[in-house]
Amino acid sequence: MTEEYILYVCGQALYLIMILSAPMLVSALVVGLTISILQATTQVQEQTLSFVPKIVATFVAVLVAGSWIAQMLGNFALEIFKSIPTIAQPK
Repeated sequence: MTEEYILYVCGQALYLIMILSAPMLVSALVVGLTISILQATTQVQEQTLSFVPKIVATFVAVLVAGSWIAQMLGNFALEIFKSIPTIAQPK
């Protein structure tokens, strides 16, 4: 196992984490921005008002993107498991 391979796998894992967390983060960002704009226009300054809609939007995003997330994680795990015999080559 070489350092280049370890760095490659770690880079792929970090990229996958960023891609798979994007639906939840974007939905929470859009809901938070919308609530903030509504609060600014109505001058309602309640700090806890945006928590429940953000949580609901995050759960909806998980429900919508859940199968895609599971498929991507499964494919990554399969690639890692398939590479195990090539990693442990004797010197």
